[in-house]
Amino acid sequence: KRKKVSARKRIEEVIGKLLQLYVKRNDLMRPPLKGDIDLEKEFIIDFPFEDTGDQKEAWNQISQDMSSPTTMDRLLCGDVGFGKTEIAIRASFRAVLSGKRVLIMAPTTILVNQLYSAFSSRLLPYSINVEMVSRFRSSKEIMQIKQDIGSGKIDVIVGTHAVLNDAIYHKNIGLLVIDEEHRFGVKHKEKIK
Repeated sequence: KRKKVSARKRIEEVIGKLLQLYVKRNDLMRPPLKGDIDLEKEFIIDFPFEDTGDQKEAWNQISQDMSSPTTMDRLLCGDVGFGKTEIAIRASFRAVLSGKRVLIMAPTTILVNQLYSAFSSRLLPYSINVEMVSRFRSSKEIMQIKQDIGSGKIDVIVGTHAVLNDAIYHKNIGLLVIDEEHRFGVKHKEKIK
């Protein structure tokens, strides 16, 4: 009985904090992320596959959200191979062109590697620098990445939840993309919010 009361109290505290965060987020305003429309059209045309109807609709909604002065909180769902990563890459492209850095989070190192590869191959031809923070990086490489972030040389950072523990990764973030959000724990989600 005591454990149930304690658990209920903790749940109420977490819900209260989350509600406060949602109210705070609703009041936040930011400069719209509009990027460069002509360059963005060229970037979308460079996508080697034809967009599905769902991809077009998702991109239109996300594009409207990013052009708005209010914060975006959007969930994009779909089966494997349905083009969710491409939509995240387009949003990242726009955020970077608007002068903001992008943080991509994934729950596993393998997924981080896959995302790093996908984002790099699409963004590097447009001189957008993508870096990866994972356990496969040495301490020396991580230190160099942090220095490059500090000097503004890195536009997109891909990493596991470890990027939540160091404020340097959060510098000038205009877009946070979380892949497989359901696989992160409650404490990680609280930090993210």
